[in-house]
Amino acid sequence: MSSKRSLTKEDLKKINVINDPHLSPDGSRVAYVQQFITDDDKYTSHLFVQSTNESEGTKWTYGNGRVFSPRFSPDGKWLVFVAAKGEQEKPQLHLLSLAGGEARPLTTLKNGASQPFWSPDSQKILFTTTYQQNSSPTKGDQSNDSKGKKSEPLVVERLKYKSDASGFLDGKRKQLAIYELSSESITYMTDDDYDHEPSGWSPDGKKIVYSANKAEDHELVSHLYLLDIATKSSEKLTKGDAIFTTAVFSPDGNTLAFYGHKKEFAGATQMKLWTMDLNSKKLVCLTNNWDVHVTDAAIGDVRSGHTNPGPIWSKDGSKLYITASTQGNTNFYSVSLNGQINDLYSGKHHVYGYHVNPAKDQAVLGVSTPTNPGDLHVINLTSGHTFPLTDANKWLEGIHIQEPEEIHCKTNDGWEVHGWVLKPHGYEANKKYPTILEIHGGPHAMYGNTFFHELQLFAAKGYIVLYSNPRGSHGYGQTFVDACRGDYGGKDYEDLMAFLDASIEKHDCIDVERLGVTGGSYGGFMTNWIVSHTNRFKAAATLRCISNWISFYGVSDIGYFFTEWEIGTDLLKDPEKLWNHSPLKYVNNIETPLLILHGERDFRCPVEQAEQLFVALKHRGKDTRFVRFPDSNHELSRSGPPHLRLARLEELTNWFDKFLK
Repeated sequence: MSSKRSLTKEDLKKINVINDPHLSPDGSRVAYVQQFITDDDKYTSHLFVQSTNESEGTKWTYGNGRVFSPRFSPDGKWLVFVAAKGEQEKPQLHLLSLAGGEARPLTTLKNGASQPFWSPDSQKILFTTTYQQNSSPTKGDQSNDSKGKKSEPLVVERLKYKSDASGFLDGKRKQLAIYELSSESITYMTDDDYDHEPSGWSPDGKKIVYSANKAEDHELVSHLYLLDIATKSSEKLTKGDAIFTTAVFSPDGNTLAFYGHKKEFAGATQMKLWTMDLNSKKLVCLTNNWDVHVTDAAIGDVRSGHTNPGPIWSKDGSKLYITASTQGNTNFYSVSLNGQINDLYSGKHHVYGYHVNPAKDQAVLGVSTPTNPGDLHVINLTSGHTFPLTDANKWLEGIHIQEPEEIHCKTNDGWEVHGWVLKPHGYEANKKYPTILEIHGGPHAMYGNTFFHELQLFAAKGYIVLYSNPRGSHGYGQTFVDACRGDYGGKDYEDLMAFLDASIEKHDCIDVERLGVTGGSYGGFMTNWIVSHTNRFKAAATLRCISNWISFYGVSDIGYFFTEWEIGTDLLKDPEKLWNHSPLKYVNNIETPLLILHGERDFRCPVEQAEQLFVALKHRGKDTRFVRFPDSNHELSRSGPPHLRLARLEELTNWFDKFLK
């Protein structure tokens, strides 16, 4: 029996989240961001800088607010970062001299500034800010514009008029700008009616590469563009029905490397690594014969929206450094220009962040495991020697954190499903335990070997926790990730039941009379589907769910294309097929007590999806509870207001305790 105490929901507030590592040009230091939740229920993050020869970092910022994107200048003299001092303030660029002194703000833009990129000569900083086309970017007062003003009608003329991340769109677009250190001036490089995503400078400092969708809203593409700094003119580099992003110049400036795909399987297409010769415009896919999803597909609940720096070139331009997701792990690789792939850092873990110093053959990796929320590790790319740099969550040494056990099982049609089992704190052999099956969202994502507070909390509360990657998940090849499209509630449902059966067969400690099921987003859809197609679960909780694909088409910020991509049709073509895949159609079959949790500001799976389900169940007199979370979008469980995240966990554990214990 472990002497360590069990994890609690309140422990969520103690987790230090390490993000966005960046190596100094001489390889001697790493800058990174450490985020935590304060006692007054706010997210706060600080800038830390740590020597690669020391075991602890030094905090370089203080007070309330949040810090993002620390970036050393190429000459090693400066560190730029983004900071928002208060919850209502817009983020601004700040600059620190590495020779010493206080950080000073570089921008005071009304709409903020973010995403800094140093020019090769360390004299300029490319960044983004937002403003409406043909309007002047403004400095100064960041107070609430709506204070004292009467409400006004919202005029909607675009197909894409809202976003789960941003709410209702106001016409402002992400534009490119350059701050010049010598003159302390800003030059605005774009003034367009679309968003720009910058990813780097050319080695000669004359051009910028960015990605954008300059088509109509119904055309879901992302293409690469070269912006000439002198003329402010853009050249389109890619074409077709494709998604290309995060392009970076080779050391000689003749080639771009980037991530992307040609949407062969719509939103289920695996990301690949590409290059383009800027003289011939020849496009080459370096990972075309590697049946793996390039970039990170793993999900957890302690971090949200961590940045991907894109592929990073080696010093001689012969290869690229990337991450890729396979078999529940995200690992670190190099890919040569002839397509040779080398595994540089692999294991049962989740590499969620990385930066490479090619000149020093050195990389820093952000790595999480099922028992560690995340720490930085430094790797010598020549010798392969790796050592840990941070130890951000020492307090967990006194907490029992359960190591998962992997399970592979066969389905009825011969497919293999991979998943994990967490045994409860204080587990005793020959004892039966209530068990919860948890289902991830996406569906094109993957559970993996990363820290997941919610899963660990269920185990701490005395539950066996089962979680797996049914078909539709990333990590198991293109055929597997595409297999649920047009078949929601079909073979993916059978995969989950096969995994449950295999877990029961392997672990006789699972009490089959006390089974629960839960999941969010796609996992919420699947929870609804499960309880409307079987009564083997004694309790269920559906989170930010989908219940009705017909209404989802028109109310979700992605509904107008996601239904076609995932179900195979839309409301205008075949509403009957949408209804056949809707759990609401089968609501008369639901007998399982169902908890419904949903954010009021969820524009991805809007709250009306939960309302319809609750009203139908309540009208039938079934055992249900509907909890609505204010000020919460689709990211509630990962980045929502801290007190509401805790309230959500309280609702979940209380519900399962009521019916399963």
